[in-house]
Amino acid sequence: MNRAIFLDRDGVINAMVYNPEFGLVDSPANPDEFRLLPDVGAAIRVFKSLGFLTVVISNQPGIAKGKFSTTLLEAMTGKMLAALGEQGAIIDQVYYCMHHPEGAVEDYRKVCECRKPKPGMLLKAAEELDIDLSQSYFIGDGITDVLAGEAAGTHTVLIFPSSLCYIYPELNQRNANPEHIVASLWDAAQLIQALESSRDTERG
Repeated sequence: MNRAIFLDRDGVINAMVYNPEFGLVDSPANPDEFRLLPDVGAAIRVFKSLGFLTVVISNQPGIAKGKFSTTLLEAMTGKMLAALGEQGAIIDQVYYCMHHPEGAVEDYRKVCECRKPKPGMLLKAAEELDIDLSQSYFIGDGITDVLAGEAAGTHTVLIFPSSLCYIYPELNQRNANPEHIVASLWDAAQLIQALESSRDTERG
């Protein structure tokens, strides 16, 4: 079976953007707003060198909320894959949940099994790509990522690039227990590389 690094998208692979219309920091809504974070390509190359598949697992409720179209989402995906490809970094598969229980777009307004913190996208990826979830990692910047990874049985890494500690009470409140907390995807890559090296030594 394959092993995988599951990656949340927004805040992990690409930068968040300020949306003046809604007055908040949100996911990019079009390709012009989509920008890779530093060292993401290098981190993915590390994962690939360790023999992992790299799979994006992302909630995109902007579709259900009518903030952007599926065409724009596909264009952002294309930009992401092309920009990473220029850095020699390969994403093996991308899974999006476009639903929201209170969505404005009727076709996407539903309670589903794929929206994180539910593990539906991870389970689908495991079935389609023959992935051993117990030997895989989910790296995300949100509590829902941690909960989805735990529900699917993966190792969990939380990206939290601030020294502020306000997230810890919320982690406890929602019973989310990431195995590791790091500042960036590059730091996650270095962590997993060290963990894999240690396991190889133990096996040897």
